[in-house]
Amino acid sequence: MIRVRKISLADLEKLQDISSKTFMETFESLNTKENMDNYVRKSFNLQQLESELNNYYSEFYFAELDTQVVGYLKINFGTAQTEIKENKGMEIERIYVLNSYQKKRVGQLLFEKAISSAKEKGCNYVWLGVWEKNTKAQHFYKKNGFVEFDQHIFVLGNDKQTDLMMKLEI
Repeated sequence: MIRVRKISLADLEKLQDISSKTFMETFESLNTKENMDNYVRKSFNLQQLESELNNYYSEFYFAELDTQVVGYLKINFGTAQTEIKENKGMEIERIYVLNSYQKKRVGQLLFEKAISSAKEKGCNYVWLGVWEKNTKAQHFYKKNGFVEFDQHIFVLGNDKQTDLMMKLEI
């Protein structure tokens, strides 16, 4: 049985491990090794992750099977949101699941945790950005009621990529 739990600084190294692994699994086949390595080194180093964990307006959750971390979620409220910084909105910045645990409802459990957190905080909507080439994730979010409302640029190394911005009214 998969368990979803909020994480703390004591989980920092596990967070770094799952962040790096899932990001590489998801995107390495569509990007250069150099861009991937640079992004992982910059975004998932211990200092960066510690800063994110210490942000009052961000929360991280692990999906665990027994003691193994198989996925994670990062949500942002208020000023921690990367773009729309309205108090009535919440950002799902990351939902990642190890490839070997996909299609086993792990992502759905993490998504449901995000929605319950948004409701607890009195948010009216949830938004996110998803890479235009990540059709699997787009399908997941559309299946869960998200609709596209805009686009933004996501920089991976020296590659400017287009993210679709999607929103779900709750």
